Order: sequence, then structure tokens, then C-alpha cells
Amino acid sequence: MPQLNPTPWFLIMTLSWLTFVLIIQPKLLPFISTNTPSINPTSTTLTLPWNWPWT
Repeated sequence: MPQLNPTPWFLIMTLSWLTFVLIIQPKLLPFISTNTPSINPTSTTLTLPWNWPWT
């Protein structure tokens, strides 16, 4: 079964991973803005029980 032979697929996976990490990712990272953390108090929401119509 040729699907079980990892020789060509491992090389393709390694080259595509290296292309992404070394070329594409550094070019994309300057465009991604990270959210700055804000100091807002967390508010809890009031949850009400569900009224089932058949009870």
C-alpha cells in the first residue's frame, strides 16, 4: 500500500512547515494586532431558572 510509505509525504510536510514558519509567518505577524489587556471589573450575569411548560 503506497499510502503507508512516509518518504515523499514527510518531505512535503517538512518543507511546507518550514516555508510557513520561516517565510509566511514573519510576514503575517506585523499585521496581526493583539488586544491590549484592559483592567475592567468582571461582572456576573444573573441567570434565571428555565420554566418548563410541561411541569
